[in-house]
Amino acid sequence: MKSDSNDFVLFSEEENRALDGRGFVRDVRGRPVTYAACLVRGKEVQIKSEERTWQLWLARLIDGYGYPPSRIGVEYPITFGRDSSKRADIVVFDADRPAVPYIIVEVKQAKYKDGKEQLRSYAHATGAPLAVWSDGILAEVWHRKNPNYFMPIHELPRADQTIEQVVDQPWTIQTLIDLEEERVKEGKFARSLRDLIEDMEDEVLANAGVDVFEEVFKLI
Repeated sequence: MKSDSNDFVLFSEEENRALDGRGFVRDVRGRPVTYAACLVRGKEVQIKSEERTWQLWLARLIDGYGYPPSRIGVEYPITFGRDSSKRADIVVFDADRPAVPYIIVEVKQAKYKDGKEQLRSYAHATGAPLAVWSDGILAEVWHRKNPNYFMPIHELPRADQTIEQVVDQPWTIQTLIDLEEERVKEGKFARSLRDLIEDMEDEVLANAGVDVFEEVFKLI
């Protein structure tokens, strides 16, 4: 299953081609079905829309951010009291505490915007300081500063970086503009500045108990 350029524009053409190159087709009940070997699970998986986004994220975490496959888990169980039926899509574990989640990635099918509250609840339950929501078109990265405040950050730290090295980089309106222009040059979908600020207001700041106007004004 080759990528639809409208569904996976978060990822570069090179990333999409690399996944397509790993794929192979099998005949399943008289119809062709695309599979690929999962980079983490050690088994072949059918490349449907959501699975494709999983595989693209796994490749980016490994090849782009430098996290070894041994630190990554897929469909990681999340426990709420006695309920352990929930599963986080992708988890990167802490380098020094290999059983403790460091990054949680929640993947949704393209054009579906749910799952953000679920992701936050997973971060609360595990104590993970970093959370990523993605649908293959967009990605939102948050640093959980305390149980009620998820601060948006522009990028995940690499395996050789600390959270502070990313969080301490100043944000301005020009920062947002430059980041989106860079995405366009890479052939990726860019959000408008208005969309970026509205998302910060609606999804993050309004739920953090802080003054939305003051926080957005700091960008200027």
